[in-house]
Amino acid sequence: MERLRIATRKSPLALWQSEHVAAALRARHPGLEVELVPLSTRGDEVLDRSLAAIGGKGLFLKELEIAMQAGDADCAVHSLKDVPMELEPGFALPAILARADHADAFVSNAFASIDALPLGARVGTSSLRRQAQLRARRADLEILDLRGNVNTRLAKLDSGQYDAIVLACAGLQRLGLDARIRARLDAPDWLPAPAQGAIAIECRDDAPQLQALLATLDDAPTRRCVEAERAMNRALHGSCHVPVAAFARLHDGRILLEGLVGSATDGRAVRAGGEAGEGEGEALGSAVAARLLESGAGAFLPG
Repeated sequence: MERLRIATRKSPLALWQSEHVAAALRARHPGLEVELVPLSTRGDEVLDRSLAAIGGKGLFLKELEIAMQAGDADCAVHSLKDVPMELEPGFALPAILARADHADAFVSNAFASIDALPLGARVGTSSLRRQAQLRARRADLEILDLRGNVNTRLAKLDSGQYDAIVLACAGLQRLGLDARIRARLDAPDWLPAPAQGAIAIECRDDAPQLQALLATLDDAPTRRCVEAERAMNRALHGSCHVPVAAFARLHDGRILLEGLVGSATDGRAVRAGGEAGEGEGEALGSAVAARLLESGAGAFLPG
């Protein structure tokens, strides 16, 4: 291939991620011309309702997939945590880049941590997973919806609408906003979204030459971990409608996975974990999901 077109959302973070992928492809394949095809998605346009209310995170992908089907783009770049557990037929993920910081970020102009917040403090997040873990830690907090891109969310915090907000560390770091992170919310006490911090490249599954080119950016250790996390979420039928968290890491040739399913209304949650060989991530994810269900996770899942 001499020319590659990458479909991308128009948000500053999405454009940064796509430019990052473009630069990596140019470096790996000298002479390859790479250009971005910025598109608006329904997930970006509808900001007055939660993602769960308007159809889920898949709304960040649909327009990009249509562009690939129509031949207007060759591939698309996504935050993997936004990619549904089951891809639309006809698509594949040939590359998952090395994971950045997986943790969540506590962001506040006046307080250093969740524990330092005053009674009844207003905390912004539309993630049910984050809401569940906040309520489990501080039942007194007033948790308010927060949508929009990273800069929009920070502006709402700065205008005094919230005492604190919770974002992904990776997004802040990629935009050069590391200084806004007051505290990292990290495992084992706090679990991220499945695949948080990882960037994925999607393309049509009937383009083997393109898949081979993109696969040169695939990071095997990251893929092993996020596949275990996504397998767990898939087995639970998880989505943005369900507070599901998961984090896997590699240690001495093994994958260690911890998962959580909780309630965004009252802070109740169940946890389970397990480990397996590096090539057994899918089976490990399914096993941890089964343990979560045995521990009562079904009470928090749709019927």
